[in-house]
Amino acid sequence: MTATPPDGDDQVTITDLMTPDPEDDAFVVTSGSSRGLKIAGLIIGIVMVLSLVVTGGYVAWALNAPLPAATLEWQTPTVETPIAAQISVPSFGAAALSVSGADIYLGDGASGIWQTSGPQDPQVMASISKIITALVVLEKYPLADASDPGPTITFSKADHDLYDQYYVRGATIAAMPTGTRMSLHDALATMLIPSASNYAEAISRWAFGSISGFRAAARDWLQAHGLAGTTVVEPTGLDSENVSTPTDLVAIAKLAAANPTIAAIVGTPSLTIPGPGSLQNTNALLGVDGVTGMKTGNLGYGTYAFLFTAGMDIEGMHLDVTGAIQGGATRESVNADVLRMIDSIRRGFHDVPVALAGDHIGTVTAPWGGTTEVVVSRDVDIFTWSDTPISVEVTMADPTEFATGDVVGQIVWTAGPHTESADLIVTESIAPPTDWWRLTHPAELIGR
Repeated sequence: MTATPPDGDDQVTITDLMTPDPEDDAFVVTSGSSRGLKIAGLIIGIVMVLSLVVTGGYVAWALNAPLPAATLEWQTPTVETPIAAQISVPSFGAAALSVSGADIYLGDGASGIWQTSGPQDPQVMASISKIITALVVLEKYPLADASDPGPTITFSKADHDLYDQYYVRGATIAAMPTGTRMSLHDALATMLIPSASNYAEAISRWAFGSISGFRAAARDWLQAHGLAGTTVVEPTGLDSENVSTPTDLVAIAKLAAANPTIAAIVGTPSLTIPGPGSLQNTNALLGVDGVTGMKTGNLGYGTYAFLFTAGMDIEGMHLDVTGAIQGGATRESVNADVLRMIDSIRRGFHDVPVALAGDHIGTVTAPWGGTTEVVVSRDVDIFTWSDTPISVEVTMADPTEFATGDVVGQIVWTAGPHTESADLIVTESIAPPTDWWRLTHPAELIGR
């Protein structure tokens, strides 16, 4: 069937009217709706998948990311300076003291005087002169070691007569029969242990031919060792012109202690030698409170002198103490002064309490909430000398987990050569952050 349009346009068949124009919008929408829905669904699916992937990755990251460090607030504690040691010095007479072996605390005691008291001018040294006599003789006739007997001395009738001469003067003497043959070592022992004056002169005459010869040798020896405050006019010390200063005597004692023969002899409490017989050391303090030597002397009240050496072991340190006292009132008072001096040195080394377990150092605050106290883990004492300053150093870690007793740092105290340390611990646990906190605080996790 064919229709004719009234306006005279081309004819249109019924078939044409029933076949849509592919260029018509209605055609596109109507005929393409199924395929469009498929594309839109695909896009939405992709977005949803990506969202799930991204969201799931963040969750996994947030729940497993390392935690940020906590905030630690702390102060380095201070330690009060300990009380200074009070070294006991004689109230009567004069003294000098040297201590070596604890140089980091006390200075170089091996080469210097550590402390003095009283007048330091030359004073009577009495029988301490015999130490100088031994040093001068051994410089001319050195012995290899403490067991070396050295040359043999034969004592003459003139030597034997010295016994009576010194007996009349009230001096200490020892038997010396005419014709007695004795090693230099044993002769020196007889001179030093009981302080026999007749042996001091006999040895000097043997070594230098005369007292004047000895005097010249002693003068040269003193000058060579820079002992300007010391004068020796004879070998026994009975002459009051034999004088020295406390500081010179300390130097002399160190020279004697360095000589193995003299050191061994003055450290011998008693000895029996054929001829002089049984000899007892005049040093009543030998072996008491670490005293190892050296020589006593006196010319009566107010002239008592003591040249001493002592050793003490303190906290792994060996100290050598060398001291001299002159012008003491009595032998008993001088002995007491020496023991008080040694004891005051020993008591000057002490343990100083620097911390108690539980002492507060600071606090820890976790970014996700919660705080705990930082304390010292144990009681701490540090060994030191006198008022040596004590320094303190604190080192803190960057912990992220906190259980009671966890170590978060260390504290170290230093005094001289000694150090002590203790852990710093937290007193309470801080619970870990919740998953929600992790998920809602990415900035903290990223900027940890």
